[in-house]
Amino acid sequence: MPRYAQLVMGPAGSGKSTYCSTMVQHSETLNRSVQVVNLDPAAEHFDYPVMADIRELIQVDDVMEDDSLRFGPNGGLVFCMEYFANNFDWLEESLGHVEDDYILFDCPGQIELYTHLPVMKQLVEQLQQWEFRVCGVFLVDSQFMVESFKFISGVMAALSAMVSLEIPQVNIMTKMDLLSPKAKKEIEKYLDPDMYSMMEDSSNTIRSKKFKKLTKAICGLIDDYSIVRFLPFDRTDEEGINIVLQHIDFSIQYGEDLEFKEPKVKKQHNPPTPEVEEEPANLNYDEIFQDKVNS
Repeated sequence: MPRYAQLVMGPAGSGKSTYCSTMVQHSETLNRSVQVVNLDPAAEHFDYPVMADIRELIQVDDVMEDDSLRFGPNGGLVFCMEYFANNFDWLEESLGHVEDDYILFDCPGQIELYTHLPVMKQLVEQLQQWEFRVCGVFLVDSQFMVESFKFISGVMAALSAMVSLEIPQVNIMTKMDLLSPKAKKEIEKYLDPDMYSMMEDSSNTIRSKKFKKLTKAICGLIDDYSIVRFLPFDRTDEEGINIVLQHIDFSIQYGEDLEFKEPKVKKQHNPPTPEVEEEPANLNYDEIFQDKVNS
């Protein structure tokens, strides 16, 4: 039986831990078992139980305090993730093997892990060897996506992760519940964007011809091939959360291999009915005798 995994990615502060917590609570209402694995060695607090925590293996604070290494926060995080890549056996032991596992991996927020470092790609390949069907979930903060240039930057970050990891990916705009009604109306055009019209709206602010040409080429790439689209995520909207979960389940084909279980029927303990002997049918002996004579 296959196992299922979500790699929850995105910039720092995009709401990855909140997303995991919301999905765990939502899955409980659906009577689904969902586990969370923390892969952020710099995490400090999360309000959900974890089945494995990378901080049991290595922590950023310990690396930064090591006099022989002398790493800063970003360098320490990269060192921790490379150390983690060399010790995947710890993760395998922590995960165990249970049929129909559905696990959310809460990943670090440093974008370089998904652009020019092989750590996350190695993790994906290892999970696939363990029979996991993996989907990337890339989060961006909707509060910073209400301007066209910031939106294009967020799209390129999501696209970098898609190209690097080569797995199905669902892109999500988080914290929709924190937007004002005016901002919610404004951000609707970014959920299904028309990049060329967005480019025209911002053409007056672009002074450099080279920058304008580059921006037009990026917008054309996004618009012509429909590579990146976003789903809204409001943690207070159960229907919206369910739509996001359905998109992810469809991308990893969750549920197709689950065996159908018929509902159990309670047995009724009725007293046995007495057997009634059937009366023999009335026989016409004259007809039987006549048939024998004729034969």
